[in-house]
Amino acid sequence: MEKSVLTVSVPRELLTDSGFSEETAAMEMLKLFVINLYRHQQISGGKAAEILGIRKYDFIRILSEAGIAYFDYSMFELEEEFKSVEQWSRNNV
Repeated sequence: MEKSVLTVSVPRELLTDSGFSEETAAMEMLKLFVINLYRHQQISGGKAAEILGIRKYDFIRILSEAGIAYFDYSMFELEEEFKSVEQWSRNNV
């Protein structure tokens, strides 16, 4: 995957006070950028995990920690999913 390098200037005391190294702060900024793209449905969860270099499961955990639902079903959609699983179970027992 081809990458671009972005330069972001932040007050040095932000890094000092937060205890972040420049590398850690850059990764946190990338993570927030990717989460924002995901929230606005510009990338998939799988693509987000790939960009961050982590497993999809770990991206789902990051979303959960941020209070963002990975599965965003309406009540109707959730009921339909449960019906499908129930029907599948009956047919495959």
